[in-house]
Amino acid sequence: MSEPYYITTAISYPNGPPHIGHAYEAIAADAIARFHRLMGYDVKLITGTDEHGLKMVQTARDAGKQTIELADEMSSYFIEMCDKLNIDHDGFRRTSEPMHHEASKALWKAMEANGDLYLDRYEGWYSVRDEAFYGEEELIAGEGDEKLSPQGTPVEWTAEETWFFKLSKYQDKLLKLYEEHPEFIKPDSRRNEVMRFVESGLRDLSVSRTSFDWGVKVPDSPEHVMYVWVDALTTYMTGVGFPDTSGEFAKYWPADVHLIGKDIVRFHAVYWPAFLMSADLPLPKQVFGHGHLLSRGEKMSKSLGNVVDPMVLAEQYGVDQLRYTLLADVPFGKDGSYSAEAIVTKSNADLANNFGNLAQRSLSMIAKNCDGKVPDASEKTDSEEQLIVELQKCFEDVKAHMMSGELAIHSAIDILRERLSATNQYFADQQPWALRKTDPARADTVLYYTAESIRRLAIMLSWIIPESCGKMLNLLAQPEDKRAFDNVEDFIEAGLPLPSPSAIFPRLDQPEPEAKG
Repeated sequence: MSEPYYITTAISYPNGPPHIGHAYEAIAADAIARFHRLMGYDVKLITGTDEHGLKMVQTARDAGKQTIELADEMSSYFIEMCDKLNIDHDGFRRTSEPMHHEASKALWKAMEANGDLYLDRYEGWYSVRDEAFYGEEELIAGEGDEKLSPQGTPVEWTAEETWFFKLSKYQDKLLKLYEEHPEFIKPDSRRNEVMRFVESGLRDLSVSRTSFDWGVKVPDSPEHVMYVWVDALTTYMTGVGFPDTSGEFAKYWPADVHLIGKDIVRFHAVYWPAFLMSADLPLPKQVFGHGHLLSRGEKMSKSLGNVVDPMVLAEQYGVDQLRYTLLADVPFGKDGSYSAEAIVTKSNADLANNFGNLAQRSLSMIAKNCDGKVPDASEKTDSEEQLIVELQKCFEDVKAHMMSGELAIHSAIDILRERLSATNQYFADQQPWALRKTDPARADTVLYYTAESIRRLAIMLSWIIPESCGKMLNLLAQPEDKRAFDNVEDFIEAGLPLPSPSAIFPRLDQPEPEAKG
């Protein structure tokens, strides 16, 4: 039986259509999930939308819509994004679903049964945009007398009756968790930030609202709705069947990794484990806070006019080209920059020139000179021995980067790119087109090992650019059941008939420069 592996994205807030940051996270989560499937794990990838909270109510009101109408519309855009970007998820959960309401109430009742919920009055600062409470000491100065959250978002003074969660009770338990399980929060920089926050002292957390009624009703207090982060975080368990703790939940929970943006690490690494401790439920194994995408080095905002629709980029340049560039160019866990020009440059250099050109040249030679069949390899030389040894080392290095807990996707891609370049160099150095005239058997050997290298690299890259690698493996006549990592060390069958070669990576044109003035 395959070992389970459960990964989640953040549950996206759909008060607007998805942006490039949502796409980046979904692509990264999908790549990690695909990697583990290729490794033979029984993978479950859950994503979804967090549709409750005051921000949704206000956005719907401003648009002249019912809140559920806005939620339905915006969630459909996130579902469409997943389909368009080839996100092979195993469930798209919406917090407005009845099954999710039941899961959230079950978690609430478990925390209540542990004596961790009490009714009191809340007075303090609240950011509607962040759906977060902030202490006075956390606020920063805005213009004039304006106060802002640490994220730079507006805050307003809130006073209402509310249920509180005894977060302060869990301060020492959380610190013990971070100390004993340093892998729980990654990268290490995020862990350090969280530890400083918790060490500074935790206050009990307001976990209900009465100023609006869009959300999960608090059990036995129907005038209260749960704080949006209580029910949003519960989605990770809804995705595997909670509150039924048998079946899928027993199989997949706790999650192996929650993949989230760095701006919501506090909710996932402080509040969430405290809720679960209170409910006597297992904690996730890791919270990984990735960095933000910047547009040409600038933070994206509507006022700057640099917010880009990921669907437009995918349409213009290709889904795999977008996936590859975002994952290759941005050191995973850190902030990174992207641009349309970078997508074109990266895709042309690494995919069209390095990978696609090698495949097109070598497979065209096989079609022309070998009757369209994989040629027989005669005696191999040190060059072929070295080629295979280095491919195997590449494979081991890729696995090491992805299985270490650091999720160094960019480093894995760097190694694969180097191996593609080395295979190109092997092909150029051996000159099978010249050997065809002087030593046909040797030419066949070079073509065989080039095809074998392409096969291995296509499998090793298929978690990054799945559609393109699928086409590449089709050109090598590889059956669907021979495309997992277990098959990397197999050798392509001599005499195997191949389809006519075709180009997989078109060369992209640079975008037109924007008009000035």
